[in-house]
This record gives sequence, C-alpha cells and structure tokens, in this order.
Amino acid sequence: MKEGVPVFKGKVGWDLTVEQGYEAAKLATLNCLAAAKSVLGTLDQIERVVKVAGYVNSAPGFTEQAKVMNGASDLLGQIFGEKGRHARTSVGVSELPLNIAVEVELVLACRP
Repeated sequence: MKEGVPVFKGKVGWDLTVEQGYEAAKLATLNCLAAAKSVLGTLDQIERVVKVAGYVNSAPGFTEQAKVMNGASDLLGQIFGEKGRHARTSVGVSELPLNIAVEVELVLACRP
C-alpha cells in the first residue's frame, strides 16, 4: 500500500512475477515498520526482529512463496543488520483483502 492504495494487486504467478512479488513484500514490510514507528516514535527502540509471517496471494500451482518473502527478509537485513535476522513463515493463500499481492506481519522485540 502507498497512501492507502494497493500498489501490487493480483496473484503472484499469474498477474505478477516473482520479482514483482518480492517488491510487494518489501513495500509491505516498509508499511509494517512505518506502523511500528508511529507507535514507538522511533525505530531505534527495536532490539531485534523476532519473526516475519508472509502471506502471498498465489496463483494455483504457484510454489515460490519463499522467494517472494525474501523481499521482506532481505530488506530487514539491510535495515537492521544482525538484529534483522528472524524466523519466517511463507504461506500461499487463495485471496487477500483488496486483492493485494502480499501481506506481512512482523513480531519485533522492543525496548520500553
């Protein structure tokens, strides 16, 4: 989403390529971090990324959800370095709200 409007819509493996899905995962992760910053006031309070859950709007037979979710993992590594290493789940789903391509959920360990 960008300014509340979905940027990447459709099914990965049908409407979108793996590369576009990768970019969608990066954008979804940036949106999660923006939400965290709005609550914390700063991303400096994040001690580490604990877990990433990724849901990929997948075409029938599409099995490369992990490659799509590498977009989220790679971005978190670039931003947080070693603190960005995390456990991850990548799941293919038949539908997502607003026909978005990727939904990301982050679990973060934060300082008070």
